[in-house]
Amino acid sequence: MVRYPRVVTQAQESEIPVLEGVEVEIKGSKIKVKGPKGILGKEFHRDLVEISKEGDKIKVRVYGKRKFHRAYLGTISSHIRNMMKGVTEGFSKEMVIVYAHFPMRVEVDDKNRLVKISNFLGEKAPRYARIVGETKVRVEGDRLYIEGISKEDVGQTAANIRQATKIKGKDPRVFMDGIYVVK
Repeated sequence: MVRYPRVVTQAQESEIPVLEGVEVEIKGSKIKVKGPKGILGKEFHRDLVEISKEGDKIKVRVYGKRKFHRAYLGTISSHIRNMMKGVTEGFSKEMVIVYAHFPMRVEVDDKNRLVKISNFLGEKAPRYARIVGETKVRVEGDRLYIEGISKEDVGQTAANIRQATKIKGKDPRVFMDGIYVVK
């Protein structure tokens, strides 16, 4: 693949302050964020973005003047902010287990990184939801707590659990059983 030099009339940039207690390492379009809770890394499109660290700020520069370039700049800035928040505070979601007639049983299989949902609507075969990344899932009564340092992994794990208990072919106003996000 031939890479052509950038001939651009306009560059847009954003500055992101580095949070206290966070180390940021940048190599080209790859960024690695270290904090008290762990390490996160991400790679962005190298032809569209330039990331650099200047003092205690991260500069993200996008070349181009189209609306897409502004949107990409905002997306990358949000990803970097979320990475820094994740390694310092972490992210969490709370889900509630709802059933009307058949008591649902939810178990976490840490070895296989699965959430097992048994007796959903009286079904004989259990349903499974995949746990993404280093996310931790625990069950306490009728609540599921999902915690981790990556916002994408926590959100995808919650979506996998919700999708596993989706009811198809029946009226959702009558059959409201499932696992839903509360917080």
